[in-house]
Amino acid sequence: MPLSDALRDQFQQLITQNKVVLFMKGTRSAPACGFSASVVQILDEFLPAYETVNVLSDPEVRDGIKEFSQWPTIPQLYVGGEFLGGSDIVREMHASGELGKKLGVSEEAAALPNVTITDAAAKAFRDAGAMGGEDKLHVEIGPRFEYNLYFGPVEKGEVEVTSNGLALSMSRAAARRAEGLVIDFVVGPEGEGFRLTSPYEPAKVKSLTVKELKSWLDQEKPFELFDVRTERERQIARIQGAKLLDKAGEEYLMSLNKDTPLVFQCHHGMRSRSAAEHFLSQGFKNVYNLVGGIDAWSQEVDPSVPRY
Repeated sequence: MPLSDALRDQFQQLITQNKVVLFMKGTRSAPACGFSASVVQILDEFLPAYETVNVLSDPEVRDGIKEFSQWPTIPQLYVGGEFLGGSDIVREMHASGELGKKLGVSEEAAALPNVTITDAAAKAFRDAGAMGGEDKLHVEIGPRFEYNLYFGPVEKGEVEVTSNGLALSMSRAAARRAEGLVIDFVVGPEGEGFRLTSPYEPAKVKSLTVKELKSWLDQEKPFELFDVRTERERQIARIQGAKLLDKAGEEYLMSLNKDTPLVFQCHHGMRSRSAAEHFLSQGFKNVYNLVGGIDAWSQEVDPSVPRY
């Protein structure tokens, strides 16, 4: 379908009235594809605010912006009324420093952060024989301290630090967040793997298994357990001691000290994660999501609790 004059005018008005406009899949806080997420991550380094348009909310907008820009993919970035391109071009411009100039934001040279690779992690890397090829060890750290540890080629503009005899490459954005980063290799009940921690990362929702919850209950550990399901679901199955997160439950929750450990539970763990994220944003610091919800509780802890 040809691009209508009304939609063309709408696009033109958006990019004229806003210095930076990103047409993307999803929203800035919840990108719906990896390409959109990568551009958001880059823009977040430079700008506290910018305009985004979720093309998934309207098929006409999704198809129309492609015709408007004569560019076949999403996301699409406009700066100062100029179409810059999609995610690959934005990453290239970011690496070269050109994007900062377009945005009118100077990119200072990233100071080399102090990073610690523990003996256990260094041994794990060497035992895996992963340090010899052309691909190099990388770490990426997102705006909310999401970690990604991987091997790949060194890209233009990256910086390199050394710890425990191992070289670690990262983007300049990651370098600004990597001060004090510790890369460890741990073995525990859930298996073995690398663990990355930073003294500067914000509080995050933590995962709690049903067996760990059972242990907390047995030990009478002080915490609050909230059930985010409906009252009808609670009539079918419930965990003893869980409080319904209705209006009264929320009022009680908000009266608690912000250091109180909070555990959120639902049927399978999805609704409870959303609730946990919300109350984390309200300033609570020790927030847990029950992995697998009451369904996992029924299967792994208490078979007398009905499944539904």
